[in-house]
Amino acid sequence: MVNNNAGNGDTGLAALLKTGQVRKIICSFPRQVDSWVFDELYRSGKIELELVAQGNLAERMRAAAAGIGAFFCPTAYGTDLAKGKETREINGKHYVLEYPIHGDVALIKAEKGDRWGNLTYRMSARNFGPVMASAAKFTVATVHDIVELGQLDPESVVTPGIYVSQVVKIERVATQAGGFMKAA
Repeated sequence: MVNNNAGNGDTGLAALLKTGQVRKIICSFPRQVDSWVFDELYRSGKIELELVAQGNLAERMRAAAAGIGAFFCPTAYGTDLAKGKETREINGKHYVLEYPIHGDVALIKAEKGDRWGNLTYRMSARNFGPVMASAAKFTVATVHDIVELGQLDPESVVTPGIYVSQVVKIERVATQAGGFMKAA
């Protein structure tokens, strides 16, 4: 499982973790106030964690989408995150060899989509959605609104439909804090 964090609360990714459907997670932020499901599994040795700097996480997925076999990156050199990885000095600067992250299935959230899979996002949801969609063999996009073809301004489409296999409409669900979250 590849995600920016290790799940929140008991729903979404945390629900998959809780039911034992995830053996390993690759993420940047495994610990948050409400990541108790991951915390319990990790402390009991029931899940493996690969901690990756956030920029490297995005770049490794982008490399998969672009067909890049590996790349050198200065981030993490000299830290525990570089242990066991090949390093090189290039033009006086130290780098760590990173490999792409290919996905079988990407589950992404978007604000709107059309039946062809063209997607627009709200706020920071656009950070990982497009790169995850392009790095996966099959992408399921959950959206709050499915619009007719031609209703999305082409300039606002962030993920083109070529990367999306299926679009599923979901309803907004109120959170305890009074805001909204996307239903799983």
